[in-house]
Amino acid sequence: MRQFNFSCLILKRIDISQNIIFHTVLNLKCFLCKALNRSLMTNQYPKDLYKIITSVILYTFGLVVLLWFLYQIMSIFILFIFAIVLGLIINQPVSKLEKKGMKRWLASLIVLGIIFIVSALLGLLVVPHISEQIDTLVGDLPGYFNSISDHVTHILRKYPELNKELQGDGMSISEAVPSLGKTVIGLSSISFSVLGGIFMFIVFLSMIIFFVGNPRPIINMYLSVFEPEKRGKAERALQHTSIMLGGWMKSNLIGGIVQAILVYIFLTIMNVPGALVWAALAFFSELIPKIGFYIMAIPPTLVALSISPATAFWCLVFFLLLNELISDFVMPKLRSSTMNIHPVSLLFLLLAMTTAFGLMGALLAAPMAAIIKAYYEEFYLQRFPDDPDMDQRIDNILYQQ
Repeated sequence: MRQFNFSCLILKRIDISQNIIFHTVLNLKCFLCKALNRSLMTNQYPKDLYKIITSVILYTFGLVVLLWFLYQIMSIFILFIFAIVLGLIINQPVSKLEKKGMKRWLASLIVLGIIFIVSALLGLLVVPHISEQIDTLVGDLPGYFNSISDHVTHILRKYPELNKELQGDGMSISEAVPSLGKTVIGLSSISFSVLGGIFMFIVFLSMIIFFVGNPRPIINMYLSVFEPEKRGKAERALQHTSIMLGGWMKSNLIGGIVQAILVYIFLTIMNVPGALVWAALAFFSELIPKIGFYIMAIPPTLVALSISPATAFWCLVFFLLLNELISDFVMPKLRSSTMNIHPVSLLFLLLAMTTAFGLMGALLAAPMAAIIKAYYEEFYLQRFPDDPDMDQRIDNILYQQ
């Protein structure tokens, strides 16, 4: 697996390098053609050729260094975008307090203080129990997989032909499942730099605090990027983005709390180990659009299978019903007025962002969808008048009328 991931990383870097070289050569070709034509017209070929070669070398070196630098700091740039997204969300309650006559610094202090106090209380009350249950789950992980293996083997004994096909390569189910357990245990032992993570987290929080405390310079720099006649559109696009991001966070908090409570109650009743851990996972699952349900449902269902197939079955039924309740009834009502984005668009961005930036990209998929939607509507769709026959055209395509 590590060799495969390393090979994928090498191929990805080679592909990026090929794209950089292609565009660099194309730009150099255009530059050389223009310069040579100019030198031929002025009859200064030898002197201009020396200047052209020098300029090309310096231009190539500078461009390669710039592209290399941008590629190296891409993760930092994503972290910066994530900080701005959270800053825009936190800015909404701060701005409401400021409109009521409160000083900006005081409003920021109150909102950030409330967030810090709530997070600290949750950490003190919940995190120790979650940590304890995680330790228990990790310690009992080999037993869970052995139990699952026994249940699967018992079921396959009733279907000898299927069991014979599965064991055609000489490896039984009982031999394969523990290897999966060893893989999971190995993944849990991956080390990371604690000091580097703490430093990045402090910088990340600092960016959010400084943005919320004084957002005017950042917004001024943002508006100054656009031409004066386009700053109105840029203003409305950022306003629309901020509204959608606020609705996204609000819906995630409400939906996550509902899911976490229901998951904890059900798994406690079913005596599934680690109910608080799976409830916490359910709370954060809505941050990853559409596939967060599978992240939430699969681990506790597998643990329930170690108890009995019937327990796993009822857990699966519960999570399916919960997904229908949250996805089809709760979330549409919470997001209908703020962030109405088609699931196909969300899934496309989720795959693209996850492939490019990993977990951070997955968390940014929904905010990026909101940003793209806001700017697409403001800078592109607004150029065209409303089409009264649009619904009829869509019906013609769907129903081939």
